Amino acid sequence: MFSNFHTHTVFCDGADSPEELVLEALRLGCPEIGFSGHSPLTAQKVLDYCAEIRCLQKLYAGRIRILLGIEQDIFSQIDRSLFDYVIGAVHYVKKDGRKLAVDESREGFLDAVRDAYDGDFFALAEDYYALVAALPERTGCHVIAHFDLITKYNDDTRYMAAADAALDRLLDTSPRPLLEVNTGAMARGWRTEPYPERRLLDRWLSGGGELILASDCHDKRKLLYAFDGLKELPHVETVC
Repeated sequence: MFSNFHTHTVFCDGADSPEELVLEALRLGCPEIGFSGHSPLTAQKVLDYCAEIRCLQKLYAGRIRILLGIEQDIFSQIDRSLFDYVIGAVHYVKKDGRKLAVDESREGFLDAVRDAYDGDFFALAEDYYALVAALPERTGCHVIAHFDLITKYNDDTRYMAAADAALDRLLDTSPRPLLEVNTGAMARGWRTEPYPERRLLDRWLSGGGELILASDCHDKRKLLYAFDGLKELPHVETVC
């Protein structure tokens, strides 16, 4: 019986309402579900989002445990006291005052490497992983999202040194966050394996780190996407 705590709804870029996801979780037999809308959201949308999830918690009490979370980008600010948990994520790097997306589109990513980094993917990777390593300090996150998201449009293995350094910093963090095994890119046809790749996963586990499964769900039909193939991984079953 799986649960998923990385989900997106119509409050950000997801396809379904929170209640539709709760009903799908019940259909699949999930003991828990967590919502993790993208931050930043407008102030009013944050209030509406929180009110909706808290209402569902009461409505479905005794049938499924529902948690209110947020996926906080490192460059956004939130009131953490509103949420049961925080997923920390890096979707952008900053270079010479420019905010550059690493996962919005292949063209945008390649343009950023070419224009801001003189074609040096490794230099961008170093900036990206320095931000990932800083996530617990900057966001107070319980979970690190899609650790090697930067490989979505580039599989240049030179990024491994920067990734290893970030993992070492995260392993030394107290309290240590969970690391997602994230199947979102698989669900959308970008990858055939989850984030992070296996060598990084093994390095995290050998250092005593813990894992949590996440589908980065934007569509209720993929709430537990590819989880069956990951059930042998030593993962925790709840985010908090």
